[in-house]
Amino acid sequence: MSKSKRLMELMMTVNRMRKFTAKELADQFEVSQRTILRDLQELSELGVPLYSEVGPHGGYQVLNERILPPIAFSEEEAVAMFFASHALRHYLFMPFEAESSSALNKFYFYMPGDVRDRIDQIKNRMDIFTPTRQQKAEYLSILLDGAVQQKVITIQYESKGGYSQRNIQPVGIYTSNGFWYCPAYCFLRKDFRLFRCDRIQSAEYDTSGISPMDHRHIHLGNWESLTRQTPSYVKIAVELSREGVQRCENELQPVPTIHIYQEGTGRIEQNIPESEILYFAKFFIGLGREATVKEPPELIRCMKDILSDIMAKYE
Repeated sequence: MSKSKRLMELMMTVNRMRKFTAKELADQFEVSQRTILRDLQELSELGVPLYSEVGPHGGYQVLNERILPPIAFSEEEAVAMFFASHALRHYLFMPFEAESSSALNKFYFYMPGDVRDRIDQIKNRMDIFTPTRQQKAEYLSILLDGAVQQKVITIQYESKGGYSQRNIQPVGIYTSNGFWYCPAYCFLRKDFRLFRCDRIQSAEYDTSGISPMDHRHIHLGNWESLTRQTPSYVKIAVELSREGVQRCENELQPVPTIHIYQEGTGRIEQNIPESEILYFAKFFIGLGREATVKEPPELIRCMKDILSDIMAKYE
């Protein structure tokens, strides 16, 4: 085996083993311990974070900041990876914000000049747009770690009723329409709840001794089916102009079911949680003449109340 190939395989091996001795590696690669020690020295100089321990139980360890082995990308793969990360720039807060920026810079810096020129041209002609929100979501990393490591997190949460302290066990985090959300088991409510991350004012690992639940089988795809909360629904019916159809498809999350007529106008007929009437009232008012709400009466009444308050400001 050539030295370069051995170094490559050695890098992958130490990343996988985490703790090892020079003799174990020498036996595995069928070389002398002196050769392995030289190879480990070269890996250390290349940036692999190795730590040695002396004594009868000593050996080598790879520190937590592991370095992945080099990966060969085709030009098209490299450009695709660059823009997958580049599209995230619209988010002011990310769980791996600094690391994403560092990875993006590395991709760009080490590409050949003609590939960088191509990327510069594409950047001006393609984008994956996400509304930029100013609300802070500062605790994404700890929420994600809590979900992966099955840990209980103590949060200070702001809701319509004011501030409250909750102990939660996150399921995960996801983003929709520029906002970050965290579905989690709430030990106060003894059920699953959906938290908006920008309303979390503080988050830290629980120190009160609450035992985490075994939620390894629960993920973003199935958590809603496990909640005992049964929200009441109302049916909405809304007539839309052509522009109204386009704006509902672009701005409403999740996108509602729209029956589109031949001329391009449309109609929404679906059930919504009763707790979201205020949200839809404000949204359809924002559409102006492009939307006409037919039902339910409570949605129409909510819209009238909002419009009356607005009119009162200008009388």
